[in-house]
Amino acid sequence: MNENKISSEENTVETSSAKYSFPELLTVEPAPHVKGKMTTRSLMLRVIIALLPALAWGVYVFGIRALLLPVISAVACVLFEWASSALILRKKNTVSDLSAVVTGILIAMNVPSGFPIWMLIVGDFFAIVIVKQLFGGIGKNIVNPALAARVFLFAWPEEMTAFPSLDAVASATPLVSLKDKAVEGLSLGDMFFGNISGCLGEVSTLLLLIGGIYLLLSKVITWHIPVSYIATVAILSFCFAGDAPNMTFMLMQLCAGGLALGAFFMATDYVTSPVTPIGRIIYGVICGLLTVFFRFFGANPEGVSYAILIANLLVWYIDKYTLPRRFGGNVK
Repeated sequence: MNENKISSEENTVETSSAKYSFPELLTVEPAPHVKGKMTTRSLMLRVIIALLPALAWGVYVFGIRALLLPVISAVACVLFEWASSALILRKKNTVSDLSAVVTGILIAMNVPSGFPIWMLIVGDFFAIVIVKQLFGGIGKNIVNPALAARVFLFAWPEEMTAFPSLDAVASATPLVSLKDKAVEGLSLGDMFFGNISGCLGEVSTLLLLIGGIYLLLSKVITWHIPVSYIATVAILSFCFAGDAPNMTFMLMQLCAGGLALGAFFMATDYVTSPVTPIGRIIYGVICGLLTVFFRFFGANPEGVSYAILIANLLVWYIDKYTLPRRFGGNVK
């Protein structure tokens, strides 16, 4: 043995890189046993980078006042997480992992650019303190905090649906017309590039796709959820286009509302999505089915938030029936 030498006198194993005692070699620590260089902070930082193009476009389209929303929301979420950890729950503070910053930015991107600041802060409180921290903090919440806050903020429906257009005048989103299967007067190009009304961070499908591709290439997310989610919406929209041109109607459904934002940035949340590849595909299909159901048959023309939140509640069951049986396990 050239590189490895065993000394019976000293009960040690000497390798080319280190020297270990036998008790240390035989010690098995709790899982995980395979660790990588990726940390929660580095993951969240990449998500923030991926969100920046769509966020910057929203500020460009709706005006500099829109920049206050993500900044104030992120700061409020960090303060609420710090306060709840240090003063109420008395546990280790996790504000440095940037998860609260991501939540704050996502909440701001899911409201109109003219949304009142104080209402936004109420939503931040609900997301961090109620949905995240009271369930145990990061890794233990059962639904996505940002989406839960968005649904909660519909307690103020007028403010949540006051969507300014490019000329800063309140107008309806394309989803209102698409709900009636009407494509006249809508421009697919404007919807794809972001020259439409809507929430701050959802208007530019192109920039959201660029951010999503960055997350895929950097291996922050996998393709299973966004592809199965978007494909399900595409197929059903094509089939149920009514009198509208099928392909045009389908593409407009994909570019309208918060589908791209939800599919790439919120449905893929590690904590509230399945862990197996097949489970993620099933989860994405469920999100797509529910989104189309809410869009076509619900009172609200958008259904992404509700679809993902309901799918979040099904993740435990999806994992239960898609996780492989451990080696040597009994068949029940």
